[in-house]
Amino acid sequence: MISIGNFFFKYRNNLFIFLYLLLFVPSPQLFSTETFGEKYYFFPIILGLIVTFLGEIIRGITIGLAYIIRGGRDKKVYAEKLVTEGIFNHCRNPLYVGNILMLLGVGILSNSLFYVGIVMPAFLFIYQAIVLAEENFLRNKFGAQFDQYCSRVNRWLISLSGIGTTMSGMHFNYKRWILKEYNTLLVWLIGITAILLFKYPELTPDSNTRITIFAVIVILLGIIYGYVRYLKKSGKMSDSIA
Repeated sequence: MISIGNFFFKYRNNLFIFLYLLLFVPSPQLFSTETFGEKYYFFPIILGLIVTFLGEIIRGITIGLAYIIRGGRDKKVYAEKLVTEGIFNHCRNPLYVGNILMLLGVGILSNSLFYVGIVMPAFLFIYQAIVLAEENFLRNKFGAQFDQYCSRVNRWLISLSGIGTTMSGMHFNYKRWILKEYNTLLVWLIGITAILLFKYPELTPDSNTRITIFAVIVILLGIIYGYVRYLKKSGKMSDSIA
């Protein structure tokens, strides 16, 4: 599993592009008119959006409180220090939990039985392998310190015990959240828009309207993205805490 995890860690960014394309593969529906009536689409839309945004909330809080640099080095697992504060004090992999929920959310939103029933289990297997590879690295580097951390903090489940104290005792760095997440947010928001407009023609009167709405939203998101990128590259917005 560790060797599998190291392989997928190397290509994990490309993996998300592939997973996103699978949302549009033809599939039997999770929610259908036969079971839920003519307004069937309310269920995948509402449930999918809730799950997706819950995932981003978890990612946002995690990044805003204590960001962990686990981007690797030379496409291999690497970490400079063992981060155990913030949400990492309640779950060892909160960013991955957020990713899982966001992917599950858009799978539900796309109303795809194929995605939820086949793609998601495969993705969970890949993530488990990646986490085992990361844990192997961290255990070799930090030894007993990492073992003690593992003994008190769950790998996947987020413990809510004491989370209020964690939140109140730390500063939420919203600038870091924006600067670290603006790429992710752009991709997810465009994807959600595409699913809503093109998977649910019931929401718009005709194809021309759908294309116009999609183009306007993409342009607006692009402008916001460009502005944030400008602030980052120019140094006018920094994630350092004054």
